[in-house]
Amino acid sequence: MGQSETTHSAAPELREIDPVWTRIREEAAEAHSEEPLLGGLLHSTVLHHKTLAQALGYRIALKLASGEMSEQLLREVADDMYQRHPDILQAARADLVAVEERDPACHRLLQPLMYFKGFQAVQAYRIGHALWKEGRRDLAYFFQMRVSECFGIDIHPGATIGRGIMIDHAHSIVIGETAVVGDNVSMLHSVTLGGTGKEDEDRHPKIGDGVLIGAGAKVLGNIKVGHCSRIAAGSVVLQEVPPCKTVAGVPAKIVGEAGCDQPSVTMDQLLSGKQALPADVQDS
Repeated sequence: MGQSETTHSAAPELREIDPVWTRIREEAAEAHSEEPLLGGLLHSTVLHHKTLAQALGYRIALKLASGEMSEQLLREVADDMYQRHPDILQAARADLVAVEERDPACHRLLQPLMYFKGFQAVQAYRIGHALWKEGRRDLAYFFQMRVSECFGIDIHPGATIGRGIMIDHAHSIVIGETAVVGDNVSMLHSVTLGGTGKEDEDRHPKIGDGVLIGAGAKVLGNIKVGHCSRIAAGSVVLQEVPPCKTVAGVPAKIVGEAGCDQPSVTMDQLLSGKQALPADVQDS
């Protein structure tokens, strides 16, 4: 066999290398050694599978299964979506890395896949969103319903969410139908990206790349939140936020610069000083 034939035959194996999945499998084996009682769970969720797509499909199906739709049917849907929409698998990889990099409670890539409902809910949403774009609206609504029931997070399948998303704690997140969330966004629990009335058209916020949204913040209406901005915890944002700014208060006002190039990565939620705040925000 000539050198060109050897190189050609080896190419498919090279393309199958997945460093994220390799690390997860290594961490699962280590966790099994450290805690044998989790051996069955780690094997069924990770070690039994050859690819990240298979593991994600299994985990999502196991979580969302109910008497209304079996685990097997949901797994078939998930496997089909991952096969025909490889972009959602790439987004899952970016989300895994984002959680490990930004969440101080995360020490292994294995953790979001196994234990973190924010990551799991976003991956289930991504399948529902793919179904929505295909026009399979009822099944997409079913995924939304089960995600809400299982994880306490309500993401409309019509919403558009980018890659590298980290949702910390993730309880009581609400993201509306026409909301758009950019890449590398971080948000904490009880965030709402909602509308302001009963209008049917484009009615939800557009969040730029690299934005950090603090716990309990509400962003309401078809407004833009600029790239790499910060929204302080508990704020109610009703007007457009320029890029690279920090807003705080009810209603939110600009209180300074974002403080860094990537607020969503540094996760710094502290304002630089009270003197930077408007009087009405200081007194609130």
